[in-house]
Amino acid sequence: MASSSTALVLGAGIMGLSAAWGLSRRGFAVRVVEQDPVPNPRGASVDHHRLIRHAYGAQAGYMRMVDPAYAAWDQVWRDIGEVLHLGTGVLAVSGSADGWLGDSRATLAADRLPFADLTAAEVARRFPIFTESGIGAAFHMDAGGVLLAERIVAGLARHLAARGVVFERARAAGLDPARGALRLADGAERSADLLVVAAGPWAPRLLPQALAPRVVPSRQILVLLEPPAQHREGWARAPMLLDLAEDGGFYAVPPVAGTPLKIGDHRFSRIGDAETDAREATTAEAEEILAFARPRLRDMAGYRVIGARACYYDVEDGERFVVEPIAPRCLVMSGFSGHGFKFAPLLGLGLAAAAADQALLPALAPWAAGVAAPAPGLLAALEGVPA
Repeated sequence: MASSSTALVLGAGIMGLSAAWGLSRRGFAVRVVEQDPVPNPRGASVDHHRLIRHAYGAQAGYMRMVDPAYAAWDQVWRDIGEVLHLGTGVLAVSGSADGWLGDSRATLAADRLPFADLTAAEVARRFPIFTESGIGAAFHMDAGGVLLAERIVAGLARHLAARGVVFERARAAGLDPARGALRLADGAERSADLLVVAAGPWAPRLLPQALAPRVVPSRQILVLLEPPAQHREGWARAPMLLDLAEDGGFYAVPPVAGTPLKIGDHRFSRIGDAETDAREATTAEAEEILAFARPRLRDMAGYRVIGARACYYDVEDGERFVVEPIAPRCLVMSGFSGHGFKFAPLLGLGLAAAAADQALLPALAPWAAGVAAPAPGLLAALEGVPA
């Protein structure tokens, strides 16, 4: 498409904003339609933080996208005028050397990415906020950190508005991908040369033929904690904790930059409705996550719960991102399964490169799905994107 082309983006979460950012840099005139305020408190990407790390189980494709993702974030920081990432490093623990941890070690080692194996006793000695109970294997990486998600969404939206991107608050009632058109709840229509659907957990409802049932909404529980006084200094210097066992995986995000300590469920419920269901977590839901964390956090009885709530992800069956054309004038971004935030600017640049040069479109979907390295043309386009 020519640089004078127009683009309509549905959704102002991190994916929609990243798409708008990439398209604007390519010369598109961009309009973003969002049903709620920006940042949207109901959005999948609006939270205190998200994580970025190389450890990715057996998904080597996504592991290899992390360094390019960091480079894309560096472009975002330059554009918005502040760095909203804090390095914490990564501590991965498990009851055994198999499963996600073992797969991560193998893929990291195959690409010669540095990590240090730790015994259970070494974990407890280096990080006294954690226990050694039940740890059969562990490793630590210096690389990795926390992305300040809500601040990023707000900063990117401000930057785009200053750049001339138009934001419209309106609710989508229907889509016509073939025409690049969006029908609003008040009966009005918006259309453009390119329609990008980045509607998060609302997307399967809007595009059932293209997405359902491979992508579904998934209710996920987050618990916010205040550490006891004796562990606050330890948490201030703590790495993110990944304990991603299939039968009870959770992660812990350190309380950086004034944010609370957060623990979350790594399993996917694959149920729920982002539009109608409550955002408050039940006592039982919170307790289930706390039960996973108790064996790992020392003096857990001294931690105070300061909040528990639900967010909704759009989950793809294989946890692979769906960034693909569904009509000549329509691209969809979906299926980010809770781990897409770290790649959002990179995916936005990739989508924009393919929108500007449709010869790159066939390479877009497999690259975004983590099953193929970027084709040479797409790689060159990512590296040469204009400012």
